[in-house]
Amino acid sequence: MNLSNLHPAKGSRKSRRRVGRGPGSGMGKTSGRGTKGQKSISGYSRKIGFEGGQMPLHRRVPKRGFTNIFRKEYKIINLDKLEKVNKNKITMKELMEAGLVKKKSESVKILGRGKISSPKTICAHKFSVSAKKKIEEAGGKAVLIES
Repeated sequence: MNLSNLHPAKGSRKSRRRVGRGPGSGMGKTSGRGTKGQKSISGYSRKIGFEGGQMPLHRRVPKRGFTNIFRKEYKIINLDKLEKVNKNKITMKELMEAGLVKKKSESVKILGRGKISSPKTICAHKFSVSAKKKIEEAGGKAVLIES
C-alpha cells in the first residue's frame, strides 16, 4: 500500500449541487428558491431576531424590574475555606494558588462561616462583621484592599 492507492470510502464524498444550469439539471430557473418572496432574491440576509414581520420575541416578552449597571460582583469565600490555606498572610496571590479565586481582577468578600484557629492576616476587598470579629478574636488582622 502506498499514497497513490489511497482514496475516500465509497459514498463518503459527494459532488456539490450545481444550481441554475438549465431545465435539464432539475435545478434550473429559480434554483430551488421557489418563486417570489424575500428569500428568492440574491443578496438576501436575515437579520438576527427577525420573524418575518411578526413582532419579535424579544419585544413581546414583558420587561420588569431594574438592573443596576453599577453593581459590583464579589467572589464569596468563607473562613472554613481559608482555614485550609497554610499561610499566615493570605493575599490575592495565595487565594489564586489555593484555587479559591480564578482571576486577579476578581473582588473578594470574606464571610464568617466556620472557625479560624491560628492568627492570620487576611487581605480582601470586603469582610462581613462576623468574619472580621472571628479573625480578630483568633489574633489575626482583616486588611481591606482598595479596588
